[in-house]
Amino acid sequence: MQIFKFFKHIKQRHLNFVVNPLVILGASAGVLLFSTNANAAEQVILKYGSFQGKVSTNELNQFVQTGQTTPVLKAYLQASQQTPAVARKALTAGIKADPAFLDSLLSSWAGPVLVDQIGSVVSPPGKELDQRTLRTALSESIKQNGEVTLLGAIRNYPTAAVELRGDRLVSVYERLSTFAKLF
Repeated sequence: MQIFKFFKHIKQRHLNFVVNPLVILGASAGVLLFSTNANAAEQVILKYGSFQGKVSTNELNQFVQTGQTTPVLKAYLQASQQTPAVARKALTAGIKADPAFLDSLLSSWAGPVLVDQIGSVVSPPGKELDQRTLRTALSESIKQNGEVTLLGAIRNYPTAAVELRGDRLVSVYERLSTFAKLF
């Protein structure tokens, strides 16, 4: 909407240049492309027992990709008594299949079970799980990566922050692995 205000402002000022429709189209496309994940979680609140720490989604992505930990992630792993390798695997292992199949799986009898399992680990901070919101995040993850993962749910959750409960991480990972074998 700000781009439209900008162009309206230009028109009101009677500036002596003509804005090419292609420039408007290009600027609008740029705004849309750069704002596609504007509603995705940017911060992850790590919880384990009485431990609570915050990391950015980028820091969590870096941890998953490289194994590099931040002080908060290191403290979280120590508090939860998890090795970095197990935590990385739990965040990235998932159900991989054709995106259309996975999307239909979310709509089947298995969808609420899957959403509940992931929702017991990933949810909005201090709020009850909204199954529809998490299902949307999982659908977006499927479109992007062709799989359902905990990290995909975090990356695509449409709130500024999301909570990750470490006391349930490994057990849900094990259940998802068993579930994945069925499909």
